[in-house]
Amino acid sequence: MKYISEIRQVQCKQRLLEYELIRKPVKNINLRIKVDGKIYVSANKRVASDFIDNFIKEKQDYIIDALERFEERKKRSKIVTGQREYLSGERFNILGQALVLQVIQGKHESVTYDEEFIYITVKDEDDLRRKENLINKWLKELQVETFDQISREVHQLFIKYNLKYPVIRTRKMKSRWGSCQYKKGIITLNSRLIEVPIRCIQYVILHEFAHFIHPNHSKRFYDFVGTLMPDWKDRKKELEMWS
Repeated sequence: MKYISEIRQVQCKQRLLEYELIRKPVKNINLRIKVDGKIYVSANKRVASDFIDNFIKEKQDYIIDALERFEERKKRSKIVTGQREYLSGERFNILGQALVLQVIQGKHESVTYDEEFIYITVKDEDDLRRKENLINKWLKELQVETFDQISREVHQLFIKYNLKYPVIRTRKMKSRWGSCQYKKGIITLNSRLIEVPIRCIQYVILHEFAHFIHPNHSKRFYDFVGTLMPDWKDRKKELEMWS
């Protein structure tokens, strides 16, 4: 079904906001902000356009904050169009932070990191395959350690439901952050979760744990998630920025 839409502009305090207004048979005014910076609003045709413009003005702080976070992410994250070269200056997203790679030549090979840099020490700085293997091994270890620690913390909330600690697996996933095989007692997490903030990882893991209690996405499921993590919707929105 095709809906009527129009492009509108609203002059707010900080900047001019442009959004696409889509007329749909909905009860509420719905606001969506995409990672490319486009703003979409859906509303019933009975709602006056001026009223929706005022709605945008009321939400301007939230909208501009989201847009600035998207813009900052683009600046801090290097877009990789081809294979990584693993050279000093390349950026890796680790737990919500864009860390800069520093390649060091040395006898004892290792990978370490702090709040700003990833330090990789290799015998031959030009050995691409060796650098790639060292980084991948380090990332795998970091994923296992991080996901296991958060999973055990989340599991504490489920002990009263007599839930045994499940098997936690990690692999690359194209379209999902996680999955739960509740009958087999297995949770599988997307290896890319290591890129996002810890609060987002906590949300994904709790979401998957909750499927052992409610193996669906019913209202009861989301109500249950809400009792354990009241701000889950905010965490989910933040996670969507990393999709």
